[in-house]
Amino acid sequence: MVGADGETRRVADRVRDLGALTDRLGLGSDVVALGHDWGGVIVSGWALAHRDVLTGLVLTNTAVDGHAALPAALKAALAAASAGTQRTTAFLDVTMAIAHPRLSRDVRAAFRSPYRGAVRRAGIRDFVADIPSAPGHPSRAAVDGIATGLETLDVPALLLWGPRDPVFQERYLHDLMRRLPHARVHRFEGAGHLLPEDADVAGAVLDWVAAPTQARDERIEPSAAPFRPLWAAVEERSEDDTAALVELRGVAERTIPWRLLARRIRELAAGLDAAGVRSGDRVSLLVPPGADLLAAAFACLRIGAVIVVADAGLGVQGLTRAVTGARPDWIIGIPRALAAARALGWPGVRIAAAGLAAPVRAALGVRHTLPELARLGRGRPLPAEPAGDDLAAVLFTSGSTGPAKGVRYTQAGLAAVRDAITARFALGPGSATVAGFAPFVLFGPAFGCRTVVPDVDVTKPATLTAAALAAAVAAVDADTVFLSPAALTHVLETAESPAAFDDVRLLLTVGAPVGEPLLDRAQSVLRHASLHTPYGMTECLLVADVDRASIAAAGPGDGVLVGDPVPGVAVRIAPLGEDGRPGDATTTEADVTGEVQVRAPHMLDGYDRLWRTDAAARAGGPEERWHRTGDVGHLDAAGRLWVEGRLPHVVITAEGVVTPVRIELAAQRAGAPRAAAVGVGPRGTQQLVVVVEGQDGPLADPASADRVRAEVGRPVAAVLAVPRLPTDVRHNAKIDRTRVARWAEAVLAGERVRQP
Repeated sequence: MVGADGETRRVADRVRDLGALTDRLGLGSDVVALGHDWGGVIVSGWALAHRDVLTGLVLTNTAVDGHAALPAALKAALAAASAGTQRTTAFLDVTMAIAHPRLSRDVRAAFRSPYRGAVRRAGIRDFVADIPSAPGHPSRAAVDGIATGLETLDVPALLLWGPRDPVFQERYLHDLMRRLPHARVHRFEGAGHLLPEDADVAGAVLDWVAAPTQARDERIEPSAAPFRPLWAAVEERSEDDTAALVELRGVAERTIPWRLLARRIRELAAGLDAAGVRSGDRVSLLVPPGADLLAAAFACLRIGAVIVVADAGLGVQGLTRAVTGARPDWIIGIPRALAAARALGWPGVRIAAAGLAAPVRAALGVRHTLPELARLGRGRPLPAEPAGDDLAAVLFTSGSTGPAKGVRYTQAGLAAVRDAITARFALGPGSATVAGFAPFVLFGPAFGCRTVVPDVDVTKPATLTAAALAAAVAAVDADTVFLSPAALTHVLETAESPAAFDDVRLLLTVGAPVGEPLLDRAQSVLRHASLHTPYGMTECLLVADVDRASIAAAGPGDGVLVGDPVPGVAVRIAPLGEDGRPGDATTTEADVTGEVQVRAPHMLDGYDRLWRTDAAARAGGPEERWHRTGDVGHLDAAGRLWVEGRLPHVVITAEGVVTPVRIELAAQRAGAPRAAAVGVGPRGTQQLVVVVEGQDGPLADPASADRVRAEVGRPVAAVLAVPRLPTDVRHNAKIDRTRVARWAEAVLAGERVRQP
């Protein structure tokens, strides 16, 4: 960059220039500095030189690590810096082309405005040329000094990032996180290099600046509060030769005794430690539910490593977002997962779940295998146990309401989840469970229960058959069964004789609320079981619980009854306004519809690297933190919770707010197998549309449409039909109402569209 005196202005000069400007402006002693791209380097240098006035630092898509290998896009720009970036508008054109979504014509014109003509583009040429791409570069020392200095900066910091940036890739974010370990982080999924155009950066910065100091700073004081770790039940039974876990795969059966499981966990923990896995390292587990997953997860937890768990049902794109967002240091996976990691560039040192032939191992870039690590760990001492406040897990949500989010749990938080479930359902060493829902492959042994993994593809829970479930029950004499609603539905569809399930005392359907008709069918098959439908979410796995008898006694209502809050859980409602949004006020009064807020010792520690999402989901002060669930519902006169839908799916008509579940239940009473109630049109004047399942459509047959309208009892603009409603990827139970609404709007606009 050439100054008025004709001399080239390098990064150190620009830092001094900015300092001279702020000195002249007299900004005072309460300054938050913000920088993007090359401006992030300059602002960081300014911040280090002005610690006396600095109160916060915000960086967006930038880099101070001058020693990392440059991305291809930046190499190309540097190669063309001496000519192409000045003579042509190519640099500007390419930069604007990577906006998500596409920039408007006016915004593109504004970006081009300062750079009309080659003379005015000299600044672009010179700033690109000033990037220290080689050891002897004139600006290398200055940038290295800024990079080192950031590690000493002791003010609140915020890192905002667009993950789709081809230049400042996520490794630069993680370098900044290492240098500023106390920084809050928010990744805007779908956004890229032009982050301030792609996302609401201004809103995020203002929210952060306005937040209390403790909400702006990641640092927390450690607690020495005692807790019983998740692996304790296994360790306590390390001399027990009875079955801990049984895996069923076709005609094969694999039984792992408690003694062997405890030994395997200890050996893997010591082996992982010897291989360099350290407390706080992130380990992505890409292993199907079973003994290998259980042993690897508990071994990681034992040495203080953080397990990263994302459902394979998210698909390749969803898994890629999850894994790259969590940025694991290590990946433990089966060959198919490791092949995807290699092909898609997922971060992490590769560990194979089982032995591999040498050519395959080399092709997948595998450094270790679990059997090797177990052998390495034999006889080795274990490191100190982690503290309760140490981060233990990042568990990804189902992605049914947007991109899957990583939910953080501490060691004590995971233990509290276990304790809440065992206390509610009297589970323990005297129980045996069928883990037909993937998380309970870990929690079953943590409860101290004999646990069996049924023969089913966990990415497709609706494929579980009655015969497979019966075989699982028989394998461990199970008295408790955990199933998703989709798995339960298919079990009932394929059931022939209920006698195989007569020893089951408890059925827990988890993952989505279950209505009375499905429970009635289930009771005819599980004749002696108490049928429960616990309500919870990844953020708080157990909030409330209800059984079939209570649902039947309550009768129909505005929503699905999910029951009484379990001991230790508090529930309150933030009433909806006329615009369908919850206000700041909350209540526990009966029959007030609003957003459900919960507080419990076993809820999430926060969202991972989603500071703004985390802040928006919190209510109350730090001493009384509540979680905003995003669910809409109400409490009845008995204090029981009813769920009426999700907040984004509320329909805002000219006559008022309509929650979807009541409408959907009415459509089911009218004969529809399932239904989705959605709004079409502008918010505030939306028209209510009901889409029923089981017909070719797009218009429902007149007779069924009339029955739906009569049962709903309020104006319905249209009753549409589809053969099958789209559902979420994890549970195959939660209807994707957003997708249905887009389809319905297109149909009613006269467009020819495919089924949702």
